Amino acid sequence: MDLILWRHAEAEDVAQSDAARQLTTRGRKQAQAIAKWLRQRLPPDAMILASPAARTVQTVESLTDQYRTVASLALGAPPEAVLAAAKWPEGLAQTVVIVGHQPTLGLVAAQLVTGSPIEWTIKKGAVWWLASRDRSGPGHVLVRAVVSPDLA
Repeated sequence: MDLILWRHAEAEDVAQSDAARQLTTRGRKQAQAIAKWLRQRLPPDAMILASPAARTVQTVESLTDQYRTVASLALGAPPEAVLAAAKWPEGLAQTVVIVGHQPTLGLVAAQLVTGSPIEWTIKKGAVWWLASRDRSGPGHVLVRAVVSPDLA
């Protein structure tokens, strides 16, 4: 299974609520850059799940309108919610994209790569592409790519 963690792009600082924060002009450009990069690499049957927050929805919509919002991926979600939504490591699909928030996504990346829930920072708009590899033994994770919007 491939698990792609995509942090929402840059959002405005102030809104009616945290969940209502919209992408900035720079954030829209970040989302479009990563969406272009992903479009060239994602298989057509990839499953895409997003937090219901406005900024994550706007980020994923730069890629596609074929996604599901998942309440358990909302702001402040525990790392276990991300893994459960993706059904890691067996997989909801062969490739699952999660569009979400910090610190949750950084905690997920750290947990899968190191085995410890360390607070890693994922840059706004960036993706971490991870893969489970059973042939190397249970729990083996391969980092396939880490791409920030300015490098996409």
